[in-house]
Amino acid sequence: MAITFKAALVLEDGSVFVGTGFGASTQAVGEVVFNTSLMGYQEILTDPSYKGQIVTMTYPQIGNYGIADSADEESSQLQVQGFIIKDLSPVVSNFRSIDNLDHYLEKHGIAGLADIDTRALVRKLRMQGAMRGVICTEPSHLHDLAKLMEKATAWPGLVGKDLVAEVSPMSAYTWSDDKGLWAQPTDAHQAGTVHHVVAMDCGAKHNILRNLVQSGCRVTVVPAKTTAEEILAHKPDGVFVSNGPGDPEPVHYAQDTLKKLIGKKPIFGICLGHQLLGLAIGSTTYKLKFGHRGGNQPVQNMGTGKVEITSQNHGFAVDIQSLKKQGGEPTHINLNDHTLEGFRMANEPVFAVQYHPEASPGPHDATYLFDCFVTMMKTGRSPTTDEMADAQNRRNRVLIRQHS
Repeated sequence: MAITFKAALVLEDGSVFVGTGFGASTQAVGEVVFNTSLMGYQEILTDPSYKGQIVTMTYPQIGNYGIADSADEESSQLQVQGFIIKDLSPVVSNFRSIDNLDHYLEKHGIAGLADIDTRALVRKLRMQGAMRGVICTEPSHLHDLAKLMEKATAWPGLVGKDLVAEVSPMSAYTWSDDKGLWAQPTDAHQAGTVHHVVAMDCGAKHNILRNLVQSGCRVTVVPAKTTAEEILAHKPDGVFVSNGPGDPEPVHYAQDTLKKLIGKKPIFGICLGHQLLGLAIGSTTYKLKFGHRGGNQPVQNMGTGKVEITSQNHGFAVDIQSLKKQGGEPTHINLNDHTLEGFRMANEPVFAVQYHPEASPGPHDATYLFDCFVTMMKTGRSPTTDEMADAQNRRNRVLIRQHS
């Protein structure tokens, strides 16, 4: 059962949401954002892309299936600054559960806030944009709300801050786990192929690495500050650029590395990797008003018109016009706000997507992108929009036959 004590969220504009605290008794400052997923809170809590952020779940009841083992974690620790929900489930029902959400947050020192009007909070964030805020789950400090607001306004925010340096590993390592019990019948078609991939870890989710292995890749993971020369010394067949937190602009070291690698090795990027590749070819990026975070974002293939449901988590985007000026070809677009969701280089083996194929949206709409990466390493040519659609159709037809 949850700890019951008064707690509050104080936003930079002075708005106060008073509720019930759970998890750790502490204070946490960060950018307040929202996620529209119905489930997956353990993956969200451990996703390095959420570094520096206080995450609000829009789905009303959270915690009902408890906490599973590390197989459901996207990194080795909790990454969010704080966690906000409407209702903390008093019952945990899941045969895989080994803990409850309240204890999980408490154990990792993360503040949780429940019993607030999350609909009102999300409406505010949608109208005014992501805001700086402070969660206080220390009842003795709730008497001075003005001081908490000052703490929120004093926080510098995410723009211009290099958060990748806080989540990237200190040294290189190998990754060998595949998707295991979560593999689909269509995953077996890459069996027997072996390509050596060097993954630049800017805050990589574990499930991305699992998908690379499942696709027949031998994976060497390196820190984001690894130079192009050091990466090439591994003699990879391809380079992968991972997701990660915050603003891509200040991550100059990764951009410099990618500039030197383009044209020398096939490169595939996801999320922050998409933004870093965009910057590396000379495009610009900008901050979205409230970002895209959830498991139901509609994305359209610009060549075929086909729509897929995607999982997303990002607050910055690549400017489409600046990308085109640098020779980039947009491949996917977000149907909610028409921001860029994918691009390729026609003359170089480079492609990237802003969304997360490893998160199993749709539930398997986007796994084909890992197939496209494998094919690109074989051919030395980036996939066209038609070839991406063909790769997706191949998986879908096999899946239909398996279940017919």
